[in-house]
Amino acid sequence: MGKKFIKIGLVSISDRATKGEYEDLGLPHLKEWCQQAIVDEIIFLEKLIPDDFELIKSTLIDLADIDQCHLILTTGGTGPAQRDVTPDATESVADKIMPGFGEQMRQISLNFVPTAILSRQIAVIRNKALIINLPGQPKAIKETLEGLKNKNNETTVPGIFAAVPYCIELIGGPVIKTNDNIVKAFRPKK
Repeated sequence: MGKKFIKIGLVSISDRATKGEYEDLGLPHLKEWCQQAIVDEIIFLEKLIPDDFELIKSTLIDLADIDQCHLILTTGGTGPAQRDVTPDATESVADKIMPGFGEQMRQISLNFVPTAILSRQIAVIRNKALIINLPGQPKAIKETLEGLKNKNNETTVPGIFAAVPYCIELIGGPVIKTNDNIVKAFRPKK
């Protein structure tokens, strides 16, 4: 049997970053966080694309169906602005919608900013891939993935990544081990 790995698609969605108007921080931040949080070997597929419905849709389909990613994380394009179409494109490729992820991300973010209620982040399953729309800001990405921690670094509100490994197992993906110091994966007792 070959070495175990997880394949993760990272998609940063930004008109301005694709035009070079500013440096994309989403991709490097997501990659670094995943490398710290996941113990297993990771194969990353990284995409920087503009806020375009059809391009987002085709990128997600390719990552899920052709590249066979186990997990696809997007960042950007989740607000109410006219060009923010990431959740709409994500929903259009879904076999199943996983509303708990978006609910928990907004709940965590409300601890920091009242505008968290404007976020339209969602998560879906397509084939054997879990696709999650994350916030656009690196600080908010970390908070929603890890959850809220007290001054002793103890988790007080679980982040969404605690549920990701078990979800991936349930849809036929690999068993993923996490670094408990970053995020402790939850699995029901057998």
